[in-house]
Amino acid sequence: MKKLISFCLVAVLAVKGYAQEFIPLWPAGKMPNSKHMKLTDSIANERVFRVGVPGMYAFFSSESENKRAAVVICPGGGYERLAYIISGTQLAKWFNTLGVSAFVLNYRLPNSADLVERDKGPLQDAERAIKLIRANAARWKIDTARVGVQGSSAGGHLAAMLSTSVEDVAAIGDSLDQVPFHPNFSILVSPVIDMGTYANVGSRNNLLGLKPTAAQIEKYSMQLQVTENTSPAFIVHAFNDKAVSVRNSLLYYGALVENNVSSSIHVFPAGGHSIALRNNPGSTELWTELCEKWLEEIKIIERK
Repeated sequence: MKKLISFCLVAVLAVKGYAQEFIPLWPAGKMPNSKHMKLTDSIANERVFRVGVPGMYAFFSSESENKRAAVVICPGGGYERLAYIISGTQLAKWFNTLGVSAFVLNYRLPNSADLVERDKGPLQDAERAIKLIRANAARWKIDTARVGVQGSSAGGHLAAMLSTSVEDVAAIGDSLDQVPFHPNFSILVSPVIDMGTYANVGSRNNLLGLKPTAAQIEKYSMQLQVTENTSPAFIVHAFNDKAVSVRNSLLYYGALVENNVSSSIHVFPAGGHSIALRNNPGSTELWTELCEKWLEEIKIIERK
């Protein structure tokens, strides 16, 4: 375990727009579902189009404000790219103001030439991220029972996958195989949920290919995977979202209710598919305040 933790803390990068600390997810040569090609990051217009080394950019809470909670942030981008600023680092800095340490996930995209199975890559990276945080919880002053996930758009689909997953697809035969990957809470912003009637076609095509089977559509429609053990969710969507129908959030919330998973949903009149940290129209601007109060209600953060 000590060697693994040392490996995870070795890479410290100063990348414009990112945090200062980069934590790779996988030991060299041990990344699952990989052809072990040598890829480099491809970044343009504040978007990552190719991930060379999957990892997390860490935004640690200050010691004086630390609430011993953490969140993995899954940026959106239709499973084609990662919008790491608007749905990544900006949110991470906000979480820090709440006393929550945040980790922006640089996850493999399904279109990566290195992947053996395109649909598994993002979830493997997300599960590994949760495991790494819990494995380092004492060092980073994080409570292992207060580790959640946040995702926007296709990142919301990944966050919902992580919240409903019962299979450890991140196991590689090291000490982290024994660390649980299930998040304690989830925050979904304009999430892609359905892969059928109400699917965002671009996200579905990128994740599953142009001709997904009926079994794949069912497996990756997250409302069909909810159980009583699914992570509680805080869900935000705009009624006038033309890219991802609000029915995605409604389907997921309905499944949570059916399985007696206490959660919270907020559908605002406006905001389209552009709900961000700030500068949202009308009542949509309230979503971060509501989210903070929800985190207090479920005892993830507590006011002194």
